[in-house]
Amino acid sequence: MDRTSASDRLVLQNGFFELNLDPTLIRERLLALEQGKVGFYSVGLYPAALAYNCAMQTDGSRLLLAPRPGRELLGAFSSGDLAGMDPEHLATMEQMGSHLQGTSRVPNTLRDLIERCDLVVLSANSNHVEEDLQEALELRQVLRREHVVLACLAGSFCHDPITNEAYVLCQKQPNLAFFSGFHRHGALRNPLDSFTANFCHPNALTALLGARLIDRLSPNIQVSPGVHNIEGQYIKAAKNMASIFAGFGYTYHRENPGVLPTLLTLLLEQSLDQAATVSMARSDRQRLYHRQPIALTELGYGVQRIEAALVRDGDMEKVRDHTFSQLTAMVADVRGSMMLPSTGSPTRNFQAGVVLAERMRELGRCPNSLEEFEQWCEAAGLAKGGLEGLRSLRYWPQILRQYEIPIHDASLGNLLYMAIFGRQSSKQTAFAVMTESRELSNYCQESVRPTHSRRYAEALQNLENPAALDLMVSAVVADLARRTGTGDSFVDDESVNSEDQPAYLQAMNVIENVW
Repeated sequence: MDRTSASDRLVLQNGFFELNLDPTLIRERLLALEQGKVGFYSVGLYPAALAYNCAMQTDGSRLLLAPRPGRELLGAFSSGDLAGMDPEHLATMEQMGSHLQGTSRVPNTLRDLIERCDLVVLSANSNHVEEDLQEALELRQVLRREHVVLACLAGSFCHDPITNEAYVLCQKQPNLAFFSGFHRHGALRNPLDSFTANFCHPNALTALLGARLIDRLSPNIQVSPGVHNIEGQYIKAAKNMASIFAGFGYTYHRENPGVLPTLLTLLLEQSLDQAATVSMARSDRQRLYHRQPIALTELGYGVQRIEAALVRDGDMEKVRDHTFSQLTAMVADVRGSMMLPSTGSPTRNFQAGVVLAERMRELGRCPNSLEEFEQWCEAAGLAKGGLEGLRSLRYWPQILRQYEIPIHDASLGNLLYMAIFGRQSSKQTAFAVMTESRELSNYCQESVRPTHSRRYAEALQNLENPAALDLMVSAVVADLARRTGTGDSFVDDESVNSEDQPAYLQAMNVIENVW
């Protein structure tokens, strides 16, 4: 199927109600949704673990599953996992994933979910989710089930190979819902553990009703509504990359714990700042806040909107929308993916970072290519298909350009990208920064400062240098000209550099010249 055509066809209607103002019909629909079912199509580890949790806590009647054609319903679990699971709960899952046809049970399909559910979550990763979405839209129309709400949980960026454009699917499909929650590998199979999640749809009522449907699947799953589907999907992709770096940091710098709080804080902050920049690119921002059936505070947001502004050329300009950061589960997803658990295993992307650290320490170099890194991961038992962070990283430069994300808000992602995709000389620089505690802490501190801000600070410390003095003179002239109205602002493009720079400055220079 043509991926471009799939992404360009918008979900024009993705709500629970027909366009009919009859209160009787609306009342009937609301009561029907109280008994509504949720379907998960493409049963990977996340939906399979969630379904097992539901089987432990309930009779499983509210949840239906449908594996991809040619896949096994329980195929995401290892033989060791299956050996430790309750046969009765597994039998309940088998019932979730099949139905009677005559006297025998047959696996559910996407068609079955559209026919029997009120909310269908397309659970495939970005390799398949666009094709699945198009198929679901066609089935809704054929089956006259247009008011089945569609959602996804893909945690990496999509890519159009024709235009070489990377993007967040929920921005291409602005009415597509997004479901996201944090869980550790295996945690959902613990009958005493619980986790939080967000169900996001740009219409507040749809978000409220969808969150309730998923929230009732299991008492161990607390789902809150939100409207920030685009931001949620971006954060999911960004935190998967951040989790790789976190796993690297925990492992390589286990004997240098001083650098870890700085590294982990910056990984979290940059993921949120990037999503806040992406939020400004929403085509429906005004509708998101001004044309809602209920206020966002009724969904659990503390305030209606949180925006950040910067002075640019003497004028205040809104540059970030942090409203989504009030969704606790969304922020917890980022933070949780970068934590080393006291029991059990960390996330798969975190484990990939552990592998990266161990191999870099052993070989004294960065991986020669993404393929070599993937080979390292597979040798450690991590299937590359489950490493969404690596897929996101592959399209990192396109994402930065697509959403105009400032370099200083993406410095750790840039460093990780350089270590895997850079030229050999750049990889050597990245290796020095990532493996030396002092270089890494300096990089964390300095790389978050905007380029021009750092240049001016350096210039003030080196006024004996003619280039530094000229830079400051130019800044003063530009300011005076702006205030007197005699000219436009001016920025000198020459850098104030010194020879024999430390590795962290060399890395910053490479990144600034490339991006």
